[in-house]
Amino acid sequence: LQVNNNGVVSFGMMVREFTPKPFPLPGHHPFVAPYWADVDTCLGGDVFYRQSRDPQLLVRLARDLAPAVPPGDPPPQPTWAFVATWDRVAYFGAASDKVNTFQAVLASDGVTCFVLFNYGDLQWTTGIANQGDPHTGLGGIPAQAGFNSGDDVHYYNVPGSRTPAVQSLSHRSNLGVPGRWAFRVDHFEATEGPPETPH
Repeated sequence: LQVNNNGVVSFGMMVREFTPKPFPLPGHHPFVAPYWADVDTCLGGDVFYRQSRDPQLLVRLARDLAPAVPPGDPPPQPTWAFVATWDRVAYFGAASDKVNTFQAVLASDGVTCFVLFNYGDLQWTTGIANQGDPHTGLGGIPAQAGFNSGDDVHYYNVPGSRTPAVQSLSHRSNLGVPGRWAFRVDHFEATEGPPETPH
C-alpha cells in the first residue's frame, strides 16, 4: 500500500498525478481516493497512516460499517485495518490558510473488504496547477473521490466528484452519517444509501 500526498491510497505504485481524473482509469491501477487533489503539505498539514489490529479500533469500525451491509447479510467483523489521514492539509499555490481534513480506512476480515471515507472540514477543492484560485482554493478542476479497481469494470465516482459539490462531502453520506461514506469492495458494491440528511 502506498499513501500518496495527493489524497490517494494506491497499490504497488506511487501516484504522482495531482490532476484528478474520473474513474475508470487507463492502465489498470487500483486505488482508493478519499480526496484526490493537489495537496501541498509544505504549505501546511500532515499525512499519517498505520496498519492496525487494535480490538477497540476494529469494534468501532464494525459499528461504523454496519449500515453499509444489506439487511440479512452478516455484519462486518474486520480483523485488520489500514488508516490514512490527511490532517489540515493545504493546497498547491495556496495564498490563504484554507485546509482540508479527510481519511480513508481499508478494513477486511480476510474475505470481505470495505473502504470507509471520513471527511472533516473541507475548505478547498483545487490547487493552482489545476486552475484553482490561490485565495479561495476553488474553481478549475475540483477533487475526485471514489475508488478504481483497475479492471475497468468495478469503480465508483462519489457523486459531486470533479465538481464544486465535492466540497460538500463532509455534509453528505451514503450511510446517513454526514461526512461518512462506506463501500464494500471485495465484490464492489457501490452503496447509494439512504436519502441525503437535511442540514
